[in-house]
Amino acid sequence: MSTKIAIVTGGSRGLGRNTAMKLAQRGVDVILTYRSQAAEANAVVKEIERLGRKAVALQLDVADSSSFTAFASAVREVLAHIWQRQDFDYLVNNAGIGIHASIAETTEAQFDQLVNIHFKGVFFLTQALLGVLADGGRIVNISSGLARFALPGYGAYAAMKGAVEVLTRYLAKELGGRGIAVNTVAPGAIETDFGDGLVRDNGQVNAFVASQTALGRVGQPDDIGGVIASLLSDDNRWVNAQRIEASGGMFL
Repeated sequence: MSTKIAIVTGGSRGLGRNTAMKLAQRGVDVILTYRSQAAEANAVVKEIERLGRKAVALQLDVADSSSFTAFASAVREVLAHIWQRQDFDYLVNNAGIGIHASIAETTEAQFDQLVNIHFKGVFFLTQALLGVLADGGRIVNISSGLARFALPGYGAYAAMKGAVEVLTRYLAKELGGRGIAVNTVAPGAIETDFGDGLVRDNGQVNAFVASQTALGRVGQPDDIGGVIASLLSDDNRWVNAQRIEASGGMFL
């Protein structure tokens, strides 16, 4: 059986990095993208190679949809050169940023940035890669617990994630004829540098989140990467068009 290949956007740090490592540990080769942190991305590539898997880091700004055609061509080139293949198996739309601002204070520039990264980027990057994604493949889109529960200051961000959850169901419907399953993973609050490390570095926020979580603590990247890797595996081949929340039971 041929080795599976995954594309993980935003794979140089945080949940993307953890997902890439978990996939490699399961025997999956990885193409990871980074926006500006080439050194961090290359360090992840080396870690994956130490596990005996192949990995490549490609630069990509998911906010710039005009670059997606060229990115798809770059993917085709590395697939042919490194794997002698014309397609890949798994797409993880992970790359993102956090902006904390009330609806009253959110600027149009902030809103547009969130749209471009979290919704338009996911929509058109997936579109650009459909011709390279293998039949029988899988897509995981990353949402957020904030699409289910509301915390002031995240209205615009959460709205984009809600849009991604709807898009996931439509992708599942439209790609079902190719045997491609599409699901959403919605993490709760995780200790990463996301959103300037608010959950990780602010003790008051960290304690509040832990107090509102059934399992009594804040999430770690290790709590999420394995969920995504598992959802991409054949063990979950019959799971389709679902929203899987991995939050430890926040706000139940």
